[in-house]
Amino acid sequence: MTNAHRKSKQPEQVRQQVLAVTGALAAEAGISGVTLDAVAAAAGVSKGGLLHHFPNKAALIDGLFERLLVAFDAAVTAAMAADSVPAGRYSRAYVAVCFDLEDAPAGAGWRVLTVALLADPSLKARWQAFVAEKAAHHAETDATPGCLAARFAADGVWLADMLGSHRLEPGERQALKARLMALTTE
Repeated sequence: MTNAHRKSKQPEQVRQQVLAVTGALAAEAGISGVTLDAVAAAAGVSKGGLLHHFPNKAALIDGLFERLLVAFDAAVTAAMAADSVPAGRYSRAYVAVCFDLEDAPAGAGWRVLTVALLADPSLKARWQAFVAEKAAHHAETDATPGCLAARFAADGVWLADMLGSHRLEPGERQALKARLMALTTE
């Protein structure tokens, strides 16, 4: 019995393995370096098995984006659960997750998809819809100018981290994070 045959009995595991490999390949070679053949080989599945889960490269990248979006949302939700102050809670969680994203297990995947977000209209639209839905959901506690400024600034830090355009020293980074957190209470 082959390894690929055994994996076919566990479709969700195969799907997650394929997405993990896709993220790693994308981090290493960029989106353009992700090919169906390379993903199938690295994931240890046949190309037909890969195509069963993802019919083309666009679906594969979309699946990776969805996986990362779910992880981002879960991290924000966990950070909110640890915060006992309702006013600004979502914004503080958003800031915390954005500041820690590069060090998260999926950090390399986000690095690649951040660049893809800027170039791919469908991914950009999904991110915009996600952010708008979260902002609307938390409008009662997080619609202040301070909360909005903190989230916008966190987006800037995230983009700088992902593009490597500016690295903050650890002390600067902590001071900036603390200042953004304070904005959420204004």
